[in-house]
Amino acid sequence: MATQLFKNSTGYKRLDVYILMNIVQLETLVFCRRFLTLADAPCGRQFDQMAQAARSGVKNLTEGSERQATSMQMTLKLIDVVKASLCELRDDYLTWLLDKNLPPWPQRSAEAQAVYAVRFDAADYGDDINYDLSRHIITQRAKFEKWFGSNREPSTAIDCHRESGAIDCNRKQSTTESGIVFANAMLILIGRALHMLDKLLQQHGDEFVKEGGFSERMTAARVEEKRNQRQTVNEDAPPCPVCGGVMRVRHGKTGDFWGCTNYPACKGTRNIAEERK
Repeated sequence: MATQLFKNSTGYKRLDVYILMNIVQLETLVFCRRFLTLADAPCGRQFDQMAQAARSGVKNLTEGSERQATSMQMTLKLIDVVKASLCELRDDYLTWLLDKNLPPWPQRSAEAQAVYAVRFDAADYGDDINYDLSRHIITQRAKFEKWFGSNREPSTAIDCHRESGAIDCNRKQSTTESGIVFANAMLILIGRALHMLDKLLQQHGDEFVKEGGFSERMTAARVEEKRNQRQTVNEDAPPCPVCGGVMRVRHGKTGDFWGCTNYPACKGTRNIAEERK
């Protein structure tokens, strides 16, 4: 069996953790637009930090998975970056709750268990993977709508206009109660994503130990090719004048010649023209 030099790097689009990471990014944008007021983030920095952390999670998971084709080491490093970004985002949601003197839902509470109970459907993609992926993210995202509220509500994004180089921003306020439910649900989803990433990291680590990385696969492919070359010989091949081994046609700067298949251990050669006289 031929050594697979380049691994398939598109399978991550079918993983639950990738779907979940996209939902976390999309819902973080909704949360920031609806619940981060000027009091929470007077310069808009909190919005930017949370949005960037959520984005970093998705994009680094994408890059790490794509790099798996040629660098398992880079894949493992980028998954670790994803975890760090999610931990930062998790702490932002926790801080938002603590600022209101509220702890997060206990893990065994009925509210938390209801969020934990939501399971994703298996991805069923056809030839148009980007279209099918987008539809899948939308349908799975809808399963959490009761905790996030309707995402079809009128936009509550920042309304900004510039005057004399300054930015004046006004936000519509949503109820604090809705924000509390939203933040708690996001903490649970982020926790689930971190758990999935731990399992993915372990899976890739075990695979690396068993199969090696790209360098090892290149070496294995080259050794396999050299072995195949030794086995592919002409029926009229003469014996090696040095070791008596089988010879095969090789191509040199001055033309074709018979070379020993035991090369480089044996460097025996014969002149093809003289052998055929």
